[in-house]
Amino acid sequence: MAQTKRKRRSTKHRGNAAGIIEARGRTSHSQASQPGRKGKPGERFDKPPSWQSSAQRAAFAAVIFGLMLVFLFKQEPLPAAGLTAGVFLFYVPLGYYTDSIIYKRRVRKKAAG
Repeated sequence: MAQTKRKRRSTKHRGNAAGIIEARGRTSHSQASQPGRKGKPGERFDKPPSWQSSAQRAAFAAVIFGLMLVFLFKQEPLPAAGLTAGVFLFYVPLGYYTDSIIYKRRVRKKAAG
């Protein structure tokens, strides 16, 4: 005969007397011990800025800008493409020099502290 009693499963959330749902604590191993993980989360800001990362970010922002021009503001696609290219050319150095200022400030703070 098959067993009818099953172990009671724990639920993902449990409510308390006030009706507030509390999530249960972490049940897995820490993220740092996983093989694909590369150190602390803040370490990606420790890398010096590069023109390539600035260009990627500028391209993403320019594409969003271009899509907004065409679909939200009902502009013609050809003039919108020209404005998008201009925005891209403006955002690349702006992003690089902003990253550079932030990086230099972070390095100075680490050296002092």
